[in-house]
Amino acid sequence: MSTTNTLNDWFATPPGKYLLECEQTLFDHSVTDIFGFNALQLGLAEHDFLRASRMPLRAIVGNEAGVQVRLDMDELPFECSSLDLVLLPHVLEFNAHPHQILREVERVLRPEGNVIISGFNPRSLWGARRVLGSQTNFPWRGDFIALSRLKDWLALLGFEVVTGRFACYAPPLTNPNWLNRFNFMEPAGDRWWAVWGGVYFLQAIKHVPGMNLIKPKWSEGLVGKLLPATPKLNREISQCTKTEPE
Repeated sequence: MSTTNTLNDWFATPPGKYLLECEQTLFDHSVTDIFGFNALQLGLAEHDFLRASRMPLRAIVGNEAGVQVRLDMDELPFECSSLDLVLLPHVLEFNAHPHQILREVERVLRPEGNVIISGFNPRSLWGARRVLGSQTNFPWRGDFIALSRLKDWLALLGFEVVTGRFACYAPPLTNPNWLNRFNFMEPAGDRWWAVWGGVYFLQAIKHVPGMNLIKPKWSEGLVGKLLPATPKLNREISQCTKTEPE
C-alpha cells in the first residue's frame, strides 16, 4: 500500500480523485451565487475551489507550501469583518483546534458573510473504514467530526446553516474498476440513504443580532408619585421665567 503523507497525495489515488471530483462540483455550484469582494480558501493550495467565484479578490492561504499567504489558521491575520466568503475544505478534521479556527472565521467574516465547509462523515462507509482500518495515512488519520457536532459549534458562534448535502456514497475502494461499479450508489444514496454519504458539505451565514431598545419598567407607585409633582414643577419653572430680568 502506498503512503499518503498529505491529503493532496491521497487526492491522487482512485478514491481521492472520486471525492475531489464530487467536491469540486459542489464548490463550483455554491460559490457562483455568493456575491461580495473578498474570498478566502484555507488550505489545499493545489486545488482552487474558488475558481467559479465572481469576487474580485480571491486568495488561497494556509500553513503549507504553494499558498498565496503563509499563516497560522488558528490566528488569521485579517481585520475583523473584512471578508465575504471563507472556504474550509477538509480543514477542521486535520487541525488540533477546529473550534478556534471557526472562531477566527466568524471574526473575519462580515455580517451576512458565508462559510462553506466540507468534511468526512464519520457515520458512513468512509467513517467505518477509518475506525476498522489503519489510521497512519491520510485521510484516515484525521479526526472526523460528526455533522451534528459541527452544527452545534456553528450555532454557538451565531451562524445559520442555510444549505447542506452529503456526497460520495460509494465505498472508499482503492481499485478504480471496483469503484466504478459502485457509481449507481451516488443517485441512489441521495434518494434513499442521504445521511450516509462519505462527506458532508454545508454552507452557513454569519448573523449579527440587531440592537434591541431597552425600555424602563415603570411601576404604578413611581408613576403615581411623579404625576402630582408635574403641575407644581411647571408652575415653578413659569415663575422663574417671569422674574428673570430682561
